[in-house]
Amino acid sequence: MKILYHHRTASQDGQAVHIDEMIAALRAQGHEVRVVAPGAPAGRSMGGEVAWVRWLKSLLPRAAYELLECVYSLLAYRRLAVAAREFSPDFIYERYNLFLFAGVMLKRRFGLPLLLEVNSPLARERASHGGLSLARLARRSEGWIWRSADCVLPVTAVLARDVQAQGVPAARITVIHNGINAAHFAAAPDPGSAKAALGLQERLILGFTGFVRDWHGVDRVVAWMATAQAPRNAQLLIVGDGPARADLEAQARQLGLGDRVAFTGVVARERVPALVAAFDIALQPAVVPYASPLKLLEYLALGKAIVAPREPNLMELLADGGNALMFDATGAGALEDALSRLCADAQLRRHLSQGAEATIDRLNLTWDGNARRVVALAVSVRGRADRERAAGVEEVR
Repeated sequence: MKILYHHRTASQDGQAVHIDEMIAALRAQGHEVRVVAPGAPAGRSMGGEVAWVRWLKSLLPRAAYELLECVYSLLAYRRLAVAAREFSPDFIYERYNLFLFAGVMLKRRFGLPLLLEVNSPLARERASHGGLSLARLARRSEGWIWRSADCVLPVTAVLARDVQAQGVPAARITVIHNGINAAHFAAAPDPGSAKAALGLQERLILGFTGFVRDWHGVDRVVAWMATAQAPRNAQLLIVGDGPARADLEAQARQLGLGDRVAFTGVVARERVPALVAAFDIALQPAVVPYASPLKLLEYLALGKAIVAPREPNLMELLADGGNALMFDATGAGALEDALSRLCADAQLRRHLSQGAEATIDRLNLTWDGNARRVVALAVSVRGRADRERAAGVEEVR
């Protein structure tokens, strides 16, 4: 098929992974993909920020920046319209963003099916973090965009309920979790070799990947490492960077942990599997309630013993005692107790590792599988539209 892929992301984090891997998977299956998007910096790395976006947000009043997002939709629509005329796509695949109307405008002008990938309820997310001035417009436009798509693809069932609450019929909603590149992670070294490459052969490595922020709860892990319950050979390895790094490093120094808390800093995505392979325990200390964390899929792919909160979105993929050790997110000391238990029980770590490794194949959590689902949905939407047109013609006769 010929696919017009549209997004507004100029990011160097997990969003870029999702975009790049989906496009690569679609092309690997023989589909033609034309991408319309803002320019992104070359050499994307894990956990980086986009400087020009940060600069623009700091320069403009918040409402002015949001109006600029709306204006961007008009520019994006012009680029999409040119691409549609030149490329004659079978459907549009768009990654939802706030105030991004271009895909809906193109669908209505050219009669193309629109498949809309939704990763978060951005109007609520930005408002809750104090980052939204035109809140009413954001909420109304978000619902309109979701209802206008032929098929909405939220990344969790929790998020699907938010989409349905905006008036999108359940029949037009299909949950597609994030995935992994199976070949990329199959090439990862064994844990022993991965540890040796880092000079950490004698350490019990607790690992976290991504752009670490305050709400991720990594500070609780650092505090626990200074207690008597933590093994003396425990090592916290954070693969990535983020705004919480300085505070976490200061906390580690204050607690006398020395080099037992380490950041890799921003790394190339190609290096991530080799680094995660070194983990004995993979950390997901906290999660937003609607997300499908990429780090979680990577932990599963490499068969890691996972510690994660017992939250509905994570329980779509995780089972306590099966492929993860889950704790009550509201319970005082629950994360710390889970860490202590897992560090002390090598047999439990092996059991969870086996369960994690089997999860990817069992649920087909790969970008290749996701691409096949998307194309099948597009074929179904086009077929339905063709039948409706034929029925309309027959009725006129």
